[in-house]
Amino acid sequence: MRILVLNGPNLNLLGRREPDTYGSATLTDLERQLRERFPAHTIEFRQSNVEGELIDRLHEANGAADGVIFNPGGYTHSSIALRDAVAAIDAPVVEVHISNTAARESFRHVSLIAPVCAGQITGFGLDGYRLAVLALEARLNRADGA
Repeated sequence: MRILVLNGPNLNLLGRREPDTYGSATLTDLERQLRERFPAHTIEFRQSNVEGELIDRLHEANGAADGVIFNPGGYTHSSIALRDAVAAIDAPVVEVHISNTAARESFRHVSLIAPVCAGQITGFGLDGYRLAVLALEARLNRADGA
C-alpha cells in the first residue's frame, strides 16, 4: 500500500512546541516509527506550513497514493481550499490530530476537513497515525472484497 502522510503548519516543531500538548517526539520519530511498524508499505512523508503546498501534495496523491493521512494543523478550522482539495481526490483521507481538539479551545471544535474525509482520529498522540494506517488498510481491504 502506498500512503502519503501529510502534515500541516507548525508540525515541523513537534518535540519543541507545547510538549505538554503534543509530546516530545518529532516528525522524524514519527517517520521512523511508522516505517518500522509497516515495512511492507511505501510511506511518503511531507510537511508544509504553506496552504498551497499542502493542496499541491493532495492533488499529487490522486492516483499515486492508495490513501492519505492528513494532519492539517490549524488549517483544519479555517481552510475551505484544503477541504475542497480533499474532496477532489479519489484516495481516501484520514484526518489525524495529535491532541483531542474537542477538549481544547472552542475554535478548534469544528473541522472543515472532516466531512470530506473517510474518518478522523484525534487525541491519541502520534499513535493516531498508526491507527490511521490500520483504518486505511481495513478500508482498502473491504474495497478489494477481502
